[in-house]
Amino acid sequence: MTSELLNHRVEGPPSAPPLLLGPSLGTSYALWDQVAPELSATHRVVRWDLPGHGGSPAGLIGPGASVGDLAGLVLALADSLGIERFSYAGVSLGGAVGLHLAVHRPDRLSSLAVICSSAHFNGAGPWEERAALVRREGLAGLAESADARWFTSGFTVPRLVRDHREADPHAYAACCDALAAFDLRDRLAEITVPTLAIAGREDPATPPAHLREIADAVPGAALVELAGASHLAPAQRPEAVLTALRTHFGEPARRGMEVRREVLGDAHVDRAQARQTPFTARFQDFISRYAWGEIWTDPTLARRERSMITLTALVAHGHYDELAMHVRAARRNGLTPEEIGAVLLQTAVYCGVPAANSAFAVAQRVLEEEAE
Repeated sequence: MTSELLNHRVEGPPSAPPLLLGPSLGTSYALWDQVAPELSATHRVVRWDLPGHGGSPAGLIGPGASVGDLAGLVLALADSLGIERFSYAGVSLGGAVGLHLAVHRPDRLSSLAVICSSAHFNGAGPWEERAALVRREGLAGLAESADARWFTSGFTVPRLVRDHREADPHAYAACCDALAAFDLRDRLAEITVPTLAIAGREDPATPPAHLREIADAVPGAALVELAGASHLAPAQRPEAVLTALRTHFGEPARRGMEVRREVLGDAHVDRAQARQTPFTARFQDFISRYAWGEIWTDPTLARRERSMITLTALVAHGHYDELAMHVRAARRNGLTPEEIGAVLLQTAVYCGVPAANSAFAVAQRVLEEEAE
């Protein structure tokens, strides 16, 4: 039986914030090969194939298809994976899907990046002509000019050119129909999700002016222009695209800093930030993104439960300076002095009496300071 879902690949921790990545016309999710693995360190990354491209069934769309139809397939994929709200980044046609979602289903998006794309694609005529050509002659001839349309001179990605050649002509043509009918210029001001537009300065298909149009119209949007990049920027300038996306989708770090302050207190975090040096900056960012932005924000355990576990782990390893900090945190998270004492008494059984003895001394000092 033919699947009714888009072919896709999932990378990253299941509990991490979801991020969906959309491809351009003629490519597969291989477009993201040099970017997705890095993004999966902080996100649950889902990259998908257009109908008739890569591993997606061609019959998912037909003649007269719209970008809205493709957006519906993306939402069906997200639903199948149990994903309610997600960040989204897309290239060209994949970016148009993101704009459609931002306008029509903002309840599903948490943030958006539109890469080498547009709110319109220069009118219906050229796309109708291309659709007719592909339906008549297939994709072999069009694939011959892929490098010139996608990359700067002398650059190529053979895998993506092969994907173009091997795509289903009828599904490709249906995607052309979608591009022909797409125009959201008069709806851009309605977009409320945080939006980033990324342009390739040497992109002939969607020049930087198209991305500036999006950034100017979407409230609060940001624009990044990449030198040396043509239409498929994630393949040609992956490091630059990765840097821009990490900054834009840095919610774990932002949320992590909020939680870190809520649990440890402003005074402690301010001291830690004041002591930060270029040598320790990456470690501080790691703590904010991973420990506080992903682990402490996971709703599976309540904060008071996390405090109990943390106190036990710190006693077990003899980290008494950290223990003092987390006794204070445990009080902020709702533990009573009696509950903290019960946790430390439990450690006497499983971590040893000497360790618990030292822990009680630390906790008593902290609790006495609190009472003053």
